[in-house]
Amino acid sequence: MSKAELMDYERALEAYEPVIGLEVHVELSTKTKMFSSAPNVSASTEAEEPNTAIRPVDLGLPGTLPVVNEEAVRYSISLGLALGCEIAEVSGFARKNYFYPDNPKNYQISQFDDPIAHDGEVVVELEDGTVFTVPIERAHMEEDAGKLTHIGGATGRIQGADHSLVDYNRAGVPLVEIVTRPIFGGEERTPQLAAAYVSTVRDIVRSLGISGARMERGNLRCDANVSLRPRGTEKLGTRTETKNVNSFRSIERAVRYEIQRQAAILAAGGTITQETRHWHEDTGRTSSGRPKSDADDYRYFPEPDLMPLRPSAELVAELRAALPEAPAAKRRRLRESWGFGAQEFQDIVNADLLDVVDASVAAGATPSGARKWWMGELSRIANDRQVEVTSLATPAQIAELDGLVEAGTVNDRLARQVLEGVLAGEGTPAEVVESRGLAVVSDDGPLIAAIDEALAAQPDVLEKIRSGKVQAAGAIIGAVMKAMRGQADAARVRELVLERAAQ
Repeated sequence: MSKAELMDYERALEAYEPVIGLEVHVELSTKTKMFSSAPNVSASTEAEEPNTAIRPVDLGLPGTLPVVNEEAVRYSISLGLALGCEIAEVSGFARKNYFYPDNPKNYQISQFDDPIAHDGEVVVELEDGTVFTVPIERAHMEEDAGKLTHIGGATGRIQGADHSLVDYNRAGVPLVEIVTRPIFGGEERTPQLAAAYVSTVRDIVRSLGISGARMERGNLRCDANVSLRPRGTEKLGTRTETKNVNSFRSIERAVRYEIQRQAAILAAGGTITQETRHWHEDTGRTSSGRPKSDADDYRYFPEPDLMPLRPSAELVAELRAALPEAPAAKRRRLRESWGFGAQEFQDIVNADLLDVVDASVAAGATPSGARKWWMGELSRIANDRQVEVTSLATPAQIAELDGLVEAGTVNDRLARQVLEGVLAGEGTPAEVVESRGLAVVSDDGPLIAAIDEALAAQPDVLEKIRSGKVQAAGAIIGAVMKAMRGQADAARVRELVLERAAQ
């Protein structure tokens, strides 16, 4: 569909009300898979050779029987509680039947009418402070499918590929799928609401420590359902489901695109096809996938090889008591405690550095110092090296570095050299200061000698200072800082320059 076939966004909203539903799949970082002893590849940062992290159970070979991963059940209950859900006294597994190359058994062990968690809600805050409450229908456990790699196309997607390779390493990885009820009221901010909701879920998952929740690695994936209904009507429109959108920005763009695309079709008298769609990051558009199946089409029936789960009240109480502070509450507390403006704080959140800045402050850094180092020099170095910024240094190192600056042991210019030494493996910040001789000169003697030399070399500047043009002292300060190789306190140098000039 060309851009000309998209309705203007504002016009689309005048005629139609957008309704969305979001399905977020979270890979759990258990040591082993959901129903087998095979290693969980999603919990590892190192890539496994294709089709090596598998067991007969993962492939559904005859005679194999699944065994439920207890840790995955605990993680799922914790997530359900954090989403404000009720935990089912009895929940069971079902076989979801469908054929696809990455599904070796031709069915997926999932949960159907007895999910582990149901009827919750999540409070979502947009960047402008607007708050929405998103209703959660269910959070259910299931196993992941394998992974297809499409060969021969220009984009790595199935469209245009010559053939596909299948890797079953991911088959059987534990998942929790979180399904919302229809979300109303987003209006023109519906795309932002969708992205903010997924971001909120990611924050909850990370705070629980149950998943890396890295969208670029597929640890967290979102399917975005979008439908439109004419203003003033009650009946929901036909929905489309854009599959596996892998970034917050893409979620926002995909939802906006679908609103404009569907509005153009409806306004022209057409009908919306209920189908899955694929998001194309390069073109910023969606394309048709396959007709969307309803639940009945999967022919669910109870998994005969697994008994129902009956988590005890004691276990649920234990996991509820262990829940961490809600991410939204934590952000409000930290912003107030640190005294940052809204944009300053949001920049940290957007950079995904809130936790490491918080850890640095907890280790002794000032909030402004922690923000400066992580958002500034460290982020620049990480970008140059194409690595994760949090892999460069520890919160304890940054707290120590910031402490040296606060104590006046080094200035900002010297501190950057200290950081360079730390990243080069030369030791702690204090050890680098000692080994490189980077401490600020605190003895006035060498400073006075350098000041007198600079004043003597620039008598015209000296006369300007004596005539009341104090800003002229900058030239002398610069000369002294150069002579001291930056190892001087500029404020102290200024004091001494004015004192010597007055004599």
